[in-house]
Amino acid sequence: MSSRTRKGDGARVAMSNKKFLALWVPVLAILAILVIVANVALNIGSKWVESQLGGGTYTVNSPEEAQGWDTEYYTSEFESVDAVNAAAKDLVAEIAGEGIVLAKHENQALPLAAGSKVTMLGRAAADPVFGGSGSGSVDTSDAVDARQGLLNAGFEVNDSVYESIAAFAAENPRGHIEMDLPDQSSYNIGELPVSEYEALSGSFADYDDAAVVFIGRPGGEGGDLARDMQGWDDNYTDGQHQLELNKDEKDLLALATAEFDTVVVVVNVSTSMELGPVQDNSGVDSVLLVGSPGATGFDALGGVLAGEINPSGRTVDVWASDFTADPTFVNFGNFLYSNLEVSYPASALEAVASNATVTSDAPFVNYQEGIYFGYRYYETAAAEGFINYDDAVVYPFGYGLSFTDFAWELGQVDTGDVDGDVSVDVTVTNTGDVAGRDVVELYYTAPYTPGGIEKAEVVLGGFAKTDLIEPGQSQTVTITLAVEDMASYDYETNKAWVLDAGDYVLSVRTDSHTVAQGIDPITYTVDETVVYSGDTARSHDEAAVTNQFDDVSAQFTDGDEPGKIRNMSRADFAGTFPSAPDGELLVASDEVAAGFAPYDAEAAAQGADVDAPTTGADSDLTLVDMRGLDYGDPAWDELLDSLTIDEMTEMLLNGAYQTGAIVSIAKPLTTELDGPAGFSSFINASINGVAYPSEYLVAQTWNPELAQAMGEMLGHEALFKDVSGWYAPAMNLHRSPFAGRNFEYYSEDPFLSGVMATAASNGAATKGLYTTLKHFALNDQEDNRVNNGIATWANEQTIREIYLKPFEMAVKNISMPVPYIADDNGTIEETTVGATAVMSSFNRIGSTWAGGSHALMTTVLREEWGFNGFAISDFNLYRYMNPNQGIAAGTDLTLTFAPSKSFDDTSSAFAQQNIRTATHNILYTVANSNAMNGFAPGATVSYTPPTWRYIQIGASVALGALIVAGAFFVIRRVRRHSATAKTTS
Repeated sequence: MSSRTRKGDGARVAMSNKKFLALWVPVLAILAILVIVANVALNIGSKWVESQLGGGTYTVNSPEEAQGWDTEYYTSEFESVDAVNAAAKDLVAEIAGEGIVLAKHENQALPLAAGSKVTMLGRAAADPVFGGSGSGSVDTSDAVDARQGLLNAGFEVNDSVYESIAAFAAENPRGHIEMDLPDQSSYNIGELPVSEYEALSGSFADYDDAAVVFIGRPGGEGGDLARDMQGWDDNYTDGQHQLELNKDEKDLLALATAEFDTVVVVVNVSTSMELGPVQDNSGVDSVLLVGSPGATGFDALGGVLAGEINPSGRTVDVWASDFTADPTFVNFGNFLYSNLEVSYPASALEAVASNATVTSDAPFVNYQEGIYFGYRYYETAAAEGFINYDDAVVYPFGYGLSFTDFAWELGQVDTGDVDGDVSVDVTVTNTGDVAGRDVVELYYTAPYTPGGIEKAEVVLGGFAKTDLIEPGQSQTVTITLAVEDMASYDYETNKAWVLDAGDYVLSVRTDSHTVAQGIDPITYTVDETVVYSGDTARSHDEAAVTNQFDDVSAQFTDGDEPGKIRNMSRADFAGTFPSAPDGELLVASDEVAAGFAPYDAEAAAQGADVDAPTTGADSDLTLVDMRGLDYGDPAWDELLDSLTIDEMTEMLLNGAYQTGAIVSIAKPLTTELDGPAGFSSFINASINGVAYPSEYLVAQTWNPELAQAMGEMLGHEALFKDVSGWYAPAMNLHRSPFAGRNFEYYSEDPFLSGVMATAASNGAATKGLYTTLKHFALNDQEDNRVNNGIATWANEQTIREIYLKPFEMAVKNISMPVPYIADDNGTIEETTVGATAVMSSFNRIGSTWAGGSHALMTTVLREEWGFNGFAISDFNLYRYMNPNQGIAAGTDLTLTFAPSKSFDDTSSAFAQQNIRTATHNILYTVANSNAMNGFAPGATVSYTPPTWRYIQIGASVALGALIVAGAFFVIRRVRRHSATAKTTS
């Protein structure tokens, strides 16, 4: 009996052990796996985690002999970042005050009398557009809104109407572009129905000094504005688009003009709109184009309405009457090759879970209009009798009115030879009653031969803005134009810039269409055609320029070749006017398809004849020792020889808002921030700065000094926030008014864009802040921008004369002062560097990714223009943007965090040389920036990990100990129970 009992006890013990193990072994195993996975994930994604939780501390250790040396190469005149912010808000208001365009001014309606009682109408009165979404967005949580701007100017506001608009807006969101999420974007105008205003009309009588009607349209990164509002507007009419007044707005305008004697329309939009119904409405007295005004820009609006500010802004685009008749309209939007789908291998992160490839569409867009877009088209088409200008254009490019009048008189005109300049003096006299500023614009008309090089009727060649001129006073401004800059690019015959023989007519104008009264045109004669090729280069080129984009131009024809894009020509506007692609234009040729094919790093390496670089060599040099040295100085080779491939690749693949630290050469981690309207960051929202006006409004000032002041103010902010790079200015062009990102860009005109971008960059450079000129290049629409990269087709004349021009101007004219320690005594000397950072674009040039185009990123940018510095990709989460292709072409830094992107090849001599060159480019930029503040020659850097790393280590150790203890307990318990079972048996 007792024997059977003991045997039963043993069986129960064995069963208990099994249950115990079944419970605790999985628990301990899961816990161990979680610890391992968490540590692996934290290590793999460490750069992203650092961006959120901090990346540790890098301490500069200066050598003893450098104690007391002045290593603050750039300093701020402000005592604190709060003082910078206060000054920045004053500057924002100043920019807005000079950028607001008075587009209509009748019946002396403005300025309004002091203390006027006004009724604000229109959704944007209570829901203003401060900027756009995406990387160009700004923090407007403390911005002055439209109502407050009017109150600050001393006006009384009809709050019953305002509050009703605000309540409606809060419950009925207007259309909004969600970045790269077209299915989640919306396009409704969201205007309060006029019946709601009519119900409030009883309050009008007490606030009837003026109606101020606001019209607003937002923009955003990742999507364009709607060319068809069907489904987004309850009162949709056939063909209606987002940039015309809808029925609610027309009804509101009718109500305003019926109920109020004075009506002012405020257009709160950073692109052009169809404003014919506003301009032609006799009941509308004044129109103000205010763009996206930033933190305090609505204070400037109040100042203009009150007459404290005399508006002096000028339009930066032509404002056409019918956008559907524009030559770009049919070739803007979503076009896909019918016969082409492209498969790309999984990214490094995706490959962890799967080896799948993804097949995607192949989008494209045809710039069939060539050089004829914006005012270049409308002025030329009018000159050729193809359009009636007055019917086609509401506001010309460069147009704006004033509260005062000016008279101009031509002064001295100096003309040099073809290697020199034309200089024109114009005396501007204020003949009115109030002080004001004026803008003098100089255009040139090049000799055109039908069938020859395409040339626009007029092209902006220079401009000058006066100071504030008191009534009866005068100021003389001088505009200088290099003769060689009137050359056109001939990609078909000479494959070079060409200054044709003939008469070049220079005209002083108040806008692109209106020649100044009393000033006769100036004729400059070129006796003999100059071809800038071979040994003859333009004075500002590093080498003679020749065709680099024949593969792109090859898709165009001057005839009727099937499958080719017809070039638009002023010789036959009617016969060559653009049409939407169809038929064979929707079929990708083998050559086009080859450009879409995934980059083959192995094949590229096999075709290269290069030697592997030296790596990991001993050197005492650190990065600060390179400060002030030429890009080609031999010391760079010694420094680069000391680096390992791993050190370089870690920096190159972790470029999201930073350049990584390399402790061995005392290179600090640098911070780089978006955006064109003031500092912002997708990674760290707490670092956002003051909201500046959009570049659109900055350009409307036509005042490079204000753009420079903005850049300099951001330079001050950068010093307090330890920021070394700024992802701006953005300088793509307003090819179409429907482009969702027009608010981020200056103008349709490349010259105006280049002048303003250069000025902003030079301002930032005074504080050692390098600007990252973006997006290089032809990134002029948002639809399909990251769907395998949209193939952009433009002939080489169009590419060079229009879309590369602002980048070229900036690269050649930006200058950063670089103070450096020149000897062992700490003596400070100064040199200069030029532009040192560029951001390549998502799109393709032809069918080659822009960032992977050697022609664009190296031949043009570095060899022709003389750029020394680094190029960074746009945000690189997409398969077609291959980092090996990038560094081979000249895009050095990948804007992402590893391991979302990795190199396919780091072992071949070709790849290693590219890695070395890319590293050189980044280090050259950083060495000559404010990142070297505090560094003396011989300085070293020590690294202290961030707190979260210690928490990670501590938690891992604690959990590991717990797992070990748990395992020990389980084993001990099982053994003890097993021993008990044996004893009882």
